[in-house]
Amino acid sequence: MTVALAPAGTKALPIHVLGTEDVALWAGQQSDRIRTWVEANAFKGSIGTALIIPDDAGHPETALVGYGTQATRKRDRFALAAALPKLVPGTYRIESGIAPDDLEQEALGWLLASYSFTRYRESTATHPTLVTPDGVDAARVSVLAEAEFLVRDLINTPASHMGPSELESAARALADKHGASIAVTTGDALLADNFPMIHTVGRASDRAPRLIDLTWGSRGPKITLVGKGVCFDTGGLNIKPGSSMGLMKKDMGGAANVLGLAHMIMASGLDVRLRVLIPAVENAVSGNSFRPQDILTSRKGLTVEINNTDAEGRLVLADALTYGSEGKPDLIVSMATLTGAARVAVGPDLAPYYTDDDVVATSLDLSARRMADPVWRMPFHDPYETMIEPGIADLDNAPKGGFAGSITAALFLRRFVSEHDRYIHFDIYGWQPSAAPGRPKGGALQGARALFESLPVILDL
Repeated sequence: MTVALAPAGTKALPIHVLGTEDVALWAGQQSDRIRTWVEANAFKGSIGTALIIPDDAGHPETALVGYGTQATRKRDRFALAAALPKLVPGTYRIESGIAPDDLEQEALGWLLASYSFTRYRESTATHPTLVTPDGVDAARVSVLAEAEFLVRDLINTPASHMGPSELESAARALADKHGASIAVTTGDALLADNFPMIHTVGRASDRAPRLIDLTWGSRGPKITLVGKGVCFDTGGLNIKPGSSMGLMKKDMGGAANVLGLAHMIMASGLDVRLRVLIPAVENAVSGNSFRPQDILTSRKGLTVEINNTDAEGRLVLADALTYGSEGKPDLIVSMATLTGAARVAVGPDLAPYYTDDDVVATSLDLSARRMADPVWRMPFHDPYETMIEPGIADLDNAPKGGFAGSITAALFLRRFVSEHDRYIHFDIYGWQPSAAPGRPKGGALQGARALFESLPVILDL
């Protein structure tokens, strides 16, 4: 699928984007024919509405798209994209009605609305094309859309076709596309190279666990991205009920999101030294599954008491974070579909993140609004450190009591980076539970676009 805006100057049908308060004023400035057509079709400018206005010969002359009110636009993203199903296929040009600062966001939403997952069934749908609005960088918007499409495709693919080896193949394809280097440690080699917890979580599956290590760039600050690549999570011996296992193909959503972010960074040519680490495993059940009450020793040397084998994501991330921290990056980021507690706290739409750095937080929050990629800062609350210290080992992978589950998971992960590291952890959902403008139901990019936009500030590029 081509993910691009049409070049400026392409012949196109003009669009006037009208809020509900603008329709009467705009119509009053038009000819009697146009005004009568608008009134006869009861066009009110609501979000998700569109109207094609014909010329005297009955051919399309212009289009109106509803933009609602400022209050209704705040309730969702990509208001322009909401009207795409009402537009006939063709090429369109925004003539008026969208503020210059909002054009990039709405153009991106237009592209994102064209996505469909076609691996198993071809789509016959045709989508309207948008001419690049004035002042919008078409190449940049295409890169952002490509990254989101990559993330959606990876998460939407079922575990039968997206195991550790297939995730490795996706990383290799991205590396080849951008001239990056890649190394992979697989199976028992994980033990030899001191990644014991990645091996332990993945050893029960007949699909070998692995650590994927992608590097790109030769100058600038070092940024290391660590993405949770649990390609399917049964819960291990603490097996999930069927209702909780149904969406576990998305448990590699953190890996998908860091690959999407990596694409943005590499395609945009940012002056950074990028590293992407993905511990790719399947948490399966067999005779050699790790067990509740086992004590594991991590790459960092910290011991971990296993109180729930379904809290496996933090185990594989821990070894990868330790390894990433050893490279002394200027910024280290983990992204993971880690806890149900995060969903309880902020729902599926917000990407909660943790950082001790106020500069990072301020930049992320501003970028999130510009990029229509909402995030929410959560606290590394130090008094809760005692909740992850079981007494029999250094750390507990699943503290009892049910309180502050997302925070305690973040505190657990923070133990595996250096105290001198600038560290951000995202506890994302990675899934759009119901269709919305520009966001079909299914796999979703979360937090990655906001982080990409904030990197020049965070890394002083």
